[in-house]
Amino acid sequence: MPDWSYQTIFRPFLSRLPSRVSRSFTLGAMGAISRLPGGSFVIRTLGHMELSPILERQAAGLALLSPIGISGGVDPSGAAHKALAQFGPGFIELGPVTVSAIRGDEPIRNDLVSETICYPDYFENDGLAAFAERVSRRDHKLPQFVRLAPMPDASPDEALMQLGRMMEALAEAGAAGFYMDVASGNQSWDQVMNIGESLSRLRCAVTGLPWFLYVPLSLPDERLLELLDCTKEARWHGAVIGEAWLEHILMVEDNQSEIGQPAVEGMQNGMPIRQAVVGKAGLDASLGKAAMLRERMGEDFIIKAGGGVHEPLDALRLLEAGADLIMLHSGLIHSGPGLPKRINEAIIYETVRKEPPPEPIPFWRNWGWMCLLGIGMIIGGLLAWWIGATDVLLSYDTGFLGMSTQEIHHVNHHLLHFMSHDRITLAGTMISIGILYYQLARYGLRYGQHWARTAIVSSCAVGFSSFFLYLGYGYFDPLHALAAAVLLPMFIFSLRGHADRPSRKPVNLRNDRAWRLAMWGQLCFVALGFALAAGGLAIAGVGVTDVFVKADLAFLGTTPDQLNAVNPKLVSLIAHDRAGFGGALLCDAIAILIIALWGIGEGKRWIWWTLLIGGAPGFYAGLSVHYGIGYMDFMHLLPAFVAVFLYIAGLILLYPYMMRRSPI
Repeated sequence: MPDWSYQTIFRPFLSRLPSRVSRSFTLGAMGAISRLPGGSFVIRTLGHMELSPILERQAAGLALLSPIGISGGVDPSGAAHKALAQFGPGFIELGPVTVSAIRGDEPIRNDLVSETICYPDYFENDGLAAFAERVSRRDHKLPQFVRLAPMPDASPDEALMQLGRMMEALAEAGAAGFYMDVASGNQSWDQVMNIGESLSRLRCAVTGLPWFLYVPLSLPDERLLELLDCTKEARWHGAVIGEAWLEHILMVEDNQSEIGQPAVEGMQNGMPIRQAVVGKAGLDASLGKAAMLRERMGEDFIIKAGGGVHEPLDALRLLEAGADLIMLHSGLIHSGPGLPKRINEAIIYETVRKEPPPEPIPFWRNWGWMCLLGIGMIIGGLLAWWIGATDVLLSYDTGFLGMSTQEIHHVNHHLLHFMSHDRITLAGTMISIGILYYQLARYGLRYGQHWARTAIVSSCAVGFSSFFLYLGYGYFDPLHALAAAVLLPMFIFSLRGHADRPSRKPVNLRNDRAWRLAMWGQLCFVALGFALAAGGLAIAGVGVTDVFVKADLAFLGTTPDQLNAVNPKLVSLIAHDRAGFGGALLCDAIAILIIALWGIGEGKRWIWWTLLIGGAPGFYAGLSVHYGIGYMDFMHLLPAFVAVFLYIAGLILLYPYMMRRSPI
């Protein structure tokens, strides 16, 4: 569920469902996909979530692949942890966890305007036994930190026993560390201090795993300092600034609730109700607490924070304020699953822009050869277009048939037009491929961009393999063979000496209108890529099987049997053209699809121009030749019209985002 599908399709749909239903459906679906064979690969492929070594961090002796973590409130049941682990985080939180399950069925309120989520019961969870099983299941490789909380009404002695019991069970299950949440319950402040003073003894008796003090976002700063002072013997590895603002609810006789009353005044089943509000408004409090903790505790104290992080700029502000690691909750829900990747990209850019640029990659090492291959494809496409628009057939074509073009025209006056239509559409596709390759090499491979290399290698592998489709009906095309023989060494040379480099271009930091429009534009091009790939497979399949579709035969006014009766080699020649065009279209589609999935970014003007200039020859060739020969069957051309619509709409929607000269 990348952002281009989440923001455009799924989020508007899911927001119309009750929040609990929406959450269960989303997490269940993602979890089910991740457990399928190849499911994790599909998730990583759609989002291109591969992590750079630049993101690696050390925290309390643990190696983290990324400074981004997923809050326990995102997936309290653990249904989609395997999927969430593919989104680009370095660790996952579980919890809050209490010794006994705390159930609730009150609705969760999700305000799309303020980007706020209100949970009716802060302590709702499945209990210790369920979480111990969840930790031990290990369906992903990320460290799992567990947020522990005493039962909301536990006495200090009970709270201490509960924390010790949970740490023993979860340490044995494989937890990487613990967040001790002793200040969020219904205890009085004196009781909280009593629990805090006893934590040092508990740590020595239970486990050597790292401990972090969990700081509720709503905890006043002066009380946070008191808590730090009274728990200093616990020797915290760091602190976790919670993402939730806790609000007390006073239950009154008419079943209405009033927010903001002291906890001791409102009771339900002997306990006050504490709702948790998570959202964008929590950022300022997170910034303040992160700065205060950094100043008070020093550089070695690890600070995790994430309240109010809804866009990459929020994360950068927190890191600048003093946070070491970022935890995501409401931002992941309101901004989309791509938020960890976007934050990671922002962190990488902020890191590399301060370093001197690397030595440029020489032209002849790799990327120059791909530029030449692209130019060769363009020249070959122009030559094929000229042939298709004039003589249509070359001498070896007529030699294979044993017929002249006049004799073919005499057999069926539409037959040469039909062959011209196949060859000109192939020519336009070749030009499109050449433009894409040249641009990807010049602006992608030249700067060590991994995604650009993947696009070229994947597309070329299909393109060169499709040459064998020409042999499907026993016709060997010497010109195509010569072109492949000339271009293949260029492709091989372009694979030499690659080393991935992080992008040094500014990245998107805001969820502004241009970004939201770009999600629709990206959706258009992803859909276009998949549609062209399906079309290429279908055309290639038809080319090596039935050769003609119903509309083709209607245009020709003949049947395959009648053509075979005239010359059994006619169908073979046509099949060679059709299969070749299908293979080329698939090759083109893969390049477009990978650009759409991984290359779209703010300010990437060269990609917008690549899509514009690269797509134009293919569409113009396909539509103009149909009009020129009078082959205007609506159903036959409908896929092309849909593709043109996606192409134009995508370019329009992406323009404000991609043509910015620098991110705001």
